[in-house]
Amino acid sequence: MSVDQDEMRLDARPGWRRLARRFAANRLAVVGLLVIVALAVVAILPGLFAPHDPDKQDLLRKLRPGVGALGTDEFGRDLLSRLIYGARVSLTAGAIAVGVAAGAGIPLGIIAGYHGHRTDAVLSRISEALQSVPALIFALTVISVLGPGLVNAMIAVGIVTVPRFFRVARASALDVSGNTYIEAARALGCSSSRIMWRHVLPNTLGPLVVQIALTLGGAITAEASLSFLGLGVRPPTASWGAMLTDGAKNVNRAPYLVYAPGAAIVVTVLAFMYVGDGLRQALGTQQILGTDN
Repeated sequence: MSVDQDEMRLDARPGWRRLARRFAANRLAVVGLLVIVALAVVAILPGLFAPHDPDKQDLLRKLRPGVGALGTDEFGRDLLSRLIYGARVSLTAGAIAVGVAAGAGIPLGIIAGYHGHRTDAVLSRISEALQSVPALIFALTVISVLGPGLVNAMIAVGIVTVPRFFRVARASALDVSGNTYIEAARALGCSSSRIMWRHVLPNTLGPLVVQIALTLGGAITAEASLSFLGLGVRPPTASWGAMLTDGAKNVNRAPYLVYAPGAAIVVTVLAFMYVGDGLRQALGTQQILGTDN
């Protein structure tokens, strides 16, 4: 048994190396990955990079573009420090939304794709009904019930995003379920739950990883939009969306306030999009679509 496992590991290594080479061939994807890694380091250890306390106010230095690296806001707070701490909020928001969406959408999609028939029909109708609800309206409804805040806002975004993961997981499970090794597992008496989580799920991770990368960028945009409307993080917590709100209030007096958070949102979203596109190309169109054609 151990010999078979060793052989499987040896066979898997060239595949991962080939995947890495294909991904590295996409220069934009590599740049996007480096940006994401840098943002993750900044988000985990913001105190090492922020020159000042992001919440410290100094009204004598408010709205001064020449103070510090990027200037100060209407309360005299250092923009660079708030931008650095805002990276933690944005990445945390993306992780919460993707966690909710993937945690619900992937299991339901695999169950629907593996069992098919009535189970697939019921779950697919539920997914389509949820998908038909406008995302912003649903998010506003959830926030009105649970109250404003980062976690509540991103739970709402995650629930709306569940159909994306459901469709990808369902399509991949439908394709994998007809393979010979699944039939062999059934013949050996393996339970449906064991087949789904030990055999179907590992072979559907490719397109799901791509979906996670793309959804993270969308979740960050959603968090910025909700924080811009005052429904995300609560003041004085630094957030790129909240910084855009502050900048919009003083756009005539200090237009520089919107440049840094706006650029941070655009660069981060583009980085996740390029990484997702690089993974799609590296894994191959057939695997992403879940077809053999």
